[in-house]
Amino acid sequence: MSEQSIQNEKGGQSQIARLRRTTRETDVTIALSFLPGAIDIKTGIGFFDHMLTQLAFHAGWSLELSCKGDLDVDDHHSVEDCAIALGKAFAKLAPSGAGRQRFGYAYAPMDEALARAVIDISGRSYCVLSGTFTSPSIGALSTSNIAHFFQSFAANANLTLHLDILRGENDHHKAEALFKAAALALKSALEPRAQAPSASTKGETTFSTPEEGK
Repeated sequence: MSEQSIQNEKGGQSQIARLRRTTRETDVTIALSFLPGAIDIKTGIGFFDHMLTQLAFHAGWSLELSCKGDLDVDDHHSVEDCAIALGKAFAKLAPSGAGRQRFGYAYAPMDEALARAVIDISGRSYCVLSGTFTSPSIGALSTSNIAHFFQSFAANANLTLHLDILRGENDHHKAEALFKAAALALKSALEPRAQAPSASTKGETTFSTPEEGK
């Protein structure tokens, strides 16, 4: 696996994280900004493209993501590696909750479906998704990979994510409500913090190496 370094581009208030991640299974390129702008998703998985577009749009992000994956095998590697790349780009732009609200939560409905998302940009990776889908796939996206997407994203973004599908009958509606709720919670957690710059009572964590002989 080769993973190029993420580059930050600062121009005015904009900051963009760029990443290319390549393996024998996938080739993923991504450009992420927390400011609204162009959204262009091409993963080869139509419904997944739709969900990532919803995530970026409702979070207020600019996102360009391209993935060439081994879809002749299945969609697992592509979904997982897109989540890893997105998580790493997110972590570069928001390595901690410092200067931000840090916590965010949101509900999102889509017709009969209702989903909830709760976020903590804590530096501690954890993801829980409660809820089920009735079909094995929505379009070309395996429903089992929806939870795996969020788990992989949270692990690489270094955040805690709790997701709940509270009700719903149509799997498309449940999935879309879930991605929209996650987007709105992320948007809230990333809002600037007006109070103390640290988002934790313990302040910023630092690590050091003890001097030899002491």
